[in-house]
Amino acid sequence: MIPLRKWATPLTIGAFFLMAATGILMFFHIDRGIISGAHEWLSWLFLIGVAGHVIANFRPFTNCLKSRWGRTSVSFFGIVFVASFFTWGARTGGQFLAAIQNGLVSVPMTTLAAMTHTQPDVLEQRLEAHGIVVRKDQSIRDIAGDSPRKQLQVLEVVFLP
Repeated sequence: MIPLRKWATPLTIGAFFLMAATGILMFFHIDRGIISGAHEWLSWLFLIGVAGHVIANFRPFTNCLKSRWGRTSVSFFGIVFVASFFTWGARTGGQFLAAIQNGLVSVPMTTLAAMTHTQPDVLEQRLEAHGIVVRKDQSIRDIAGDSPRKQLQVLEVVFLP
């Protein structure tokens, strides 16, 4: 078995650089390819690396928390974490996009066709080419149910042919 220090620290460093780079790109709304998906899903590798790093360096970690700066730092970020659960009157991109998605999946296909400057018959054929059988009076919710993942798959075919 590979010793904890041999893999935890390099994994933490590599995952940190990935999280930092993808986070900076997302901050500037450069969201091409799978940047946000990589940031979300590969952050688990960062957490695994950090957990291993803390275990491998437990004594220095606890010594750090004994200092005033260590306790202040951890307390500050704990407070920020709790505060992040509140909107403070602002709407985030995720909340905004969820509302848009909910609106789009509720309208009939004829409305979506008009929004995409596509004839309803052409949109119906495009969906059928992807194995999605639809009638013009149906909504995406009628087709995909309440599964956000399935709804997004249909929206992808509608808006990104």
